[in-house]
Amino acid sequence: MVHRSFFSVGEDNRQPRTDNRQPTMTKTLILTSEFPPQPGGIGNHAYNLAKGLQDNGFEVHLVCDTRSQNGEEEREFDKNLAFEVIRISRKKIILFSYLKRIKSAFSLASKNKIVMCSGKFSLWLGALLSLFFKKEFIAIIHGSEVRLPNKLLRKLTDISLNRFHKVIAVSNYTKSLVSHLGLKNIEVVPNGFEMDLNIRVQSKKDPVPVLITVGNLTQRKGQHNVIKALPLLLKKYPDLKYNMVGIPTNKKKLEKLALDLKVENAVVFSGKVSEDEKIELLQLADIFVMLSESTQKGDVEGFGIAILEANALGIPAIGALGCGIEDAIKEGVSGKLIDNNDPKQFAEALEEILNNYESYLQEAKNWSQDFTWDKVIKSYLKALK
Repeated sequence: MVHRSFFSVGEDNRQPRTDNRQPTMTKTLILTSEFPPQPGGIGNHAYNLAKGLQDNGFEVHLVCDTRSQNGEEEREFDKNLAFEVIRISRKKIILFSYLKRIKSAFSLASKNKIVMCSGKFSLWLGALLSLFFKKEFIAIIHGSEVRLPNKLLRKLTDISLNRFHKVIAVSNYTKSLVSHLGLKNIEVVPNGFEMDLNIRVQSKKDPVPVLITVGNLTQRKGQHNVIKALPLLLKKYPDLKYNMVGIPTNKKKLEKLALDLKVENAVVFSGKVSEDEKIELLQLADIFVMLSESTQKGDVEGFGIAILEANALGIPAIGALGCGIEDAIKEGVSGKLIDNNDPKQFAEALEEILNNYESYLQEAKNWSQDFTWDKVIKSYLKALK
């Protein structure tokens, strides 16, 4: 069952309202490749974007996949949303799912004024729709969808982006990935976060650092780069601990790496956790670490929203140069940016933060407040005018 709520956007100043009708809302269709309750940065972004637009005079309809086996997780999540979600079940033969998404998108596009597309298939679908409908088409790019290893699909994405009236990149790094297209209609609107926080404020008294990474255990997230630096870090901080929180995709590889380097006692695998558990684990940590790297499959770190979530709790960060994390960390203020494969730089950054921990703690919290969704959505409202 879908629940909708409509919010007033102000009275018409030209003549008084004489009935109880709500003012006209801008009908907006969002096509996304991911959506909660399943994990994923694109899905989290789409959820907050839809929620923010619905709260600001837009009537949102959103098309996404159902990824759980029976769809119960999704039905439970969707029933309390203030906007309509149309779920397409994933078939064993994925082509059938794509065809159904295309059919749903065509049906809904005719009824909406704005079409926003997020995720690679959504970009292709939006470009296709633009051939048939005179609507305002907006692409949102995160990173990996414009770095596909298949040259034909990458060319398809390039052609698709040229069909959109406006392209919004979530970071300057992501924008740079499409610089070859010479797009004049592109702008950067940073990713945002929203958390129910019990803000911690404490001084650093314990010299034993606890490091944490929150994210799927994959090559892109760079947990292996942190483990490779542990032999050097443990020489100065023998009781140091490194906690990895997230879906354990590459857990076995990381366990073997830790064993080979004889640092297995310093690593902790917390696995996939609830939102409340995530916040609890973050509050036990001292420094958030994300040494992401680009993969041969074109997977890249487009922004690094988990860093801002940690910052909001007063946890400084150490992150990798050469990716979207550069937009998520204010160098020397909220944390440090380093070469993702340089343990010496890592050790120096760690020492710098620990020696000035109170300053980094406060500045990290201050920095994070520029990326809350109530501020980010204002940038989207401006872009949609």
